[in-house]
Amino acid sequence: MRDTRESRLLLVLLIAVAFALITVDIRGGEDSPVDGARQAAAAAFGPIEDGVASAVDPVGDAVSAVRDSGERHDRLAALEKENAALKAKLGSDDRNRSRLAQLDKILKTAGAGQYGIKGAEVIAIGAAQGFSWTVTIDVGANDGIRRDMTVLNGDGLVGRVTTVGPNTATVLLASDPDFTVGTRMEASDELGFASGQGDRPLRVELLNGKAEVKKGDRLVTFGSQADKPFVPGVPVGVVSRVDPSGGDLTRTLYVTPYVSFTKLDIVGVVVEAPKKDPRDTVLPTKPKPVPTPTVTVTVTPNANAPVEGQEEQ
Repeated sequence: MRDTRESRLLLVLLIAVAFALITVDIRGGEDSPVDGARQAAAAAFGPIEDGVASAVDPVGDAVSAVRDSGERHDRLAALEKENAALKAKLGSDDRNRSRLAQLDKILKTAGAGQYGIKGAEVIAIGAAQGFSWTVTIDVGANDGIRRDMTVLNGDGLVGRVTTVGPNTATVLLASDPDFTVGTRMEASDELGFASGQGDRPLRVELLNGKAEVKKGDRLVTFGSQADKPFVPGVPVGVVSRVDPSGGDLTRTLYVTPYVSFTKLDIVGVVVEAPKKDPRDTVLPTKPKPVPTPTVTVTVTPNANAPVEGQEEQ
């Protein structure tokens, strides 16, 4: 229909009639004169509305499902994050327990020997220093660390400090081939020198070629002049093999060190030597020997065997 003056008048008239009907319907309430027309329209268009609603509901359900799925995904992600955090915390707790146990063991060793120590953590191995067996610890000159200080852990002798920086220091391990320390045998007091052999047992040359030594005997550090680089009484290891003397002036032993040099974590640097030699007091308690079971065999005479002097029937 073209936009003419008549069409505009008709539109205005229809709008006026619509407003009049709305006014009459509102004032009439339940007795509205247009209620019958409204019910007829509802009867006519209701099935169409239901059909449209039925067609649209799956779409709405799908949207709700997607929304709920997103919420579930967020919830699962949050739970997974919490689980990961708990696992990390558990792992951290396990590591902390291990380190606390190491520190407690070091403090007991220091207490037994009356050593003043500075605790440190191994933060690197000495790959940058050639083929030497060294580690880097996280304390240095600012912590009172000096060259040629003894380094130990809760098991025994770790090594000695060789170089010192402001906040770190390098430790030459007792397993290094260039490492040598004076030793003393437990109880017998036989003196010797232990040298590192990498991942093999320490080699010890006793000064007395006729010394009585056996497998299982233990050694400690003899100590150095002015306690540098070694304080006395630090456990070194256990004799694992004794070479025959053969009339030599010295006697060669092979000693399994107490310290596992491939599993170092917490160590202690001895910053104050003991006032007197602790001798063998720092050595761990010897394990009790396990009794060897014995088997007694009793021979029972055979009842059917012939008695001596009688012939078998």
